[in-house]
Order: sequence, then C-alpha cells, then structure tokens
Amino acid sequence: MAKNVLILCTGNSCRSQMAQVIWQNIGSGDWIAQSAGSKPSGYVHPVAIEMIKELGLSADGLISKSLDEIDLEAIDLAVTVCDNAKDDCPMLPAKIETLHWPFDDPADATGSDEEIQQVFRRVREEISDRIGNYLNSTKDT
Repeated sequence: MAKNVLILCTGNSCRSQMAQVIWQNIGSGDWIAQSAGSKPSGYVHPVAIEMIKELGLSADGLISKSLDEIDLEAIDLAVTVCDNAKDDCPMLPAKIETLHWPFDDPADATGSDEEIQQVFRRVREEISDRIGNYLNSTKDT
C-alpha cells in the first residue's frame, strides 16, 4: 500500500509544489505526495510550473492550498521545506513522522529572468536530490 507524504511550506507556491510533483514521480507508486501551506499564497508560481515542465512532468491540477484541506489522518510523513512552515505549522498528529528540510525560497530571487530561473533550477535540483536520497535510504523498510 502506498504511503502518503505531505510537503509543507509557507505559501505553497514554489518549493512544496515542485517537491510534490518530484516526490510523486520518484516515488513511482510507492508514495502519494500532497503539499500545503501554513499561509497559502493562492497561486502556484509560474516559474515553479516552468521548472516542473522542464523535467517533463505535469503541473496539471496543482493548486495552492491550506493545511486545513488535507486529511492528516491519512498522512505517514510530513516534510517542512522552509523554516517558517516548521515554526508556523500546528501540531501534527503524533503518528506522523516529521522531517525538516529547509531550502532557499526561489520566490525571493531577483535579477533577470534567466537569473531567477537559475535560482529555481538550483532549488529544484536540491529538492530532487534530497527526495531521491531519502527514498533510496528507506527502500525495503
């Protein structure tokens, strides 16, 4: 049976959205990935969508949502991807394993379009590497 992971950040517009799609892809049926924000922005950042599509993955159906919209009873693992989400998140049920993986917020990137894309790509690759390493370390457990 697939495990459920919830990726949390503040706005649920960049890091958690990229992580959701990447985890769903790398987890290849062993995991169901969802994401939410402690203070959802209400939109998915267009460059985050671009970065997902660059990997050949679909961004269809992604929406910025609140933790209130998640069935926490179904969650096996929660991963916070920013310090604000770690601090802002309400107490999760004790049965949920929680990991904290802080990543830079690419939405804060400034400069030319190319410079901003480079920041998003770097964060996307850091997220992908972290998820891949975690999933490899937990295989057959």
